[in-house]
Amino acid sequence: MIQRYTRPEMGAIWSEQNKYQSWLEVELAASEALAELGLVPQEAAASLRAHAGFDVARIAEIEREVKHDVIAFTTAVAERMKEKGEAEQSRWLHYGLTSNDVVDTAQALQIAQASKIIAAGLETVLEALKKRAFEHKDTIQIGRTHGVHAEPITFGLKLANFYDELRRNAARFAAAAEEIRVGKTSGAVGAFAHLTPESEERICARLGLKAAPVSSQVLSRDLHAHYISVLALICSTLDKIAIEVRHLQRTEVREAEEPFAPGQKGSSAMPHKKNPIVCEQISGLARVVRGNVQAAFENIALWHERDISHSSVERVILPDSTILTDYLLSKTAWLVNGLKVNEERMLANFNATLGIVFSGQLLLDLAEAGMLRETAYKLAQGHAMQCWDTGTDFRDAVRADADVAKYLSSAQLDHTFSAERQLQNVGKIFDRVFV
Repeated sequence: MIQRYTRPEMGAIWSEQNKYQSWLEVELAASEALAELGLVPQEAAASLRAHAGFDVARIAEIEREVKHDVIAFTTAVAERMKEKGEAEQSRWLHYGLTSNDVVDTAQALQIAQASKIIAAGLETVLEALKKRAFEHKDTIQIGRTHGVHAEPITFGLKLANFYDELRRNAARFAAAAEEIRVGKTSGAVGAFAHLTPESEERICARLGLKAAPVSSQVLSRDLHAHYISVLALICSTLDKIAIEVRHLQRTEVREAEEPFAPGQKGSSAMPHKKNPIVCEQISGLARVVRGNVQAAFENIALWHERDISHSSVERVILPDSTILTDYLLSKTAWLVNGLKVNEERMLANFNATLGIVFSGQLLLDLAEAGMLRETAYKLAQGHAMQCWDTGTDFRDAVRADADVAKYLSSAQLDHTFSAERQLQNVGKIFDRVFV
């Protein structure tokens, strides 16, 4: 796992200390809920709440002997109760529960903690994208399809597209986080042999969770697969943003670049280098989260009412996926907020092909003026290919064409070659995106 790469609070969620603390919270909530139902003595629930505790090192020591983490945990808690003079009450710990009642429900608590941090990170990136989108709403840039100059856009429109996609991911994430906010205490095979659905609802409510409508010994892993799939979608959008910046930072383009700090060095051998290393890191680590989706899907199909093949996998993919998503959100916010935008270079690149990018508008204007579309297409393409090969100005070639002059005046051609005309609806798009 890669906790060293992220903010301390996210790494702490998946620490052994917090895992066992979450287990203890489930145990205490169960004791108190069962005490309300008369299944556990009130004084036992109160004693457990007051005195129950654990030591991580002691749990590890016991586990080396018993080879069972939950037994090691309950034994360590019982030892603590004995130290406090409450050994008699410790017999009500874990009453009516099986191991995975505790583990799955506690894991839901950890996921809920992680989800709050990720939701905040999503909001931070969305705010950054919105701010920069409006800043560059009217910054003209050439749009590219297949990597080739196409028609004009604005850089703000590009950022608005990223914003809209990430906003959908934020909605998906909120739904996935809510869907997985469930616990279970239905026992070894899900039939409530020792407790009841009513007690499960009370226990889960105490923990801020919903009771799963039905479960085996484990919660169905489609919940976890969906959750990690949404994390992968988020990271894929962040990858998309990073790849765009990487392309725009290429020497031949130089329209935008990630922040480069004073004193930073890009290469041990080439002092001139400013490499998009953070963007490359975002792209690389997004692959890890996407790779975890496959493992999450493999966890869905378990033997009968439970096996433990999913458990070892989740000890890796849940911490790694949430930690990485948090980290990549943080890095993307840094990237977007600090992105250096070269407006002059954008305009220069837009003009680099000397008007060829208006060939589509010329086609439409000629057709509207009466020329057959096939004829107009052949005319526009002919001039465009000639200008590509010779580096001459497409606009000059079109204006000198007698066939064009039959249909379009000089003033009409000014309108044909107007970037503002093609960008007149950007404001309406912004109104739809940023409602």
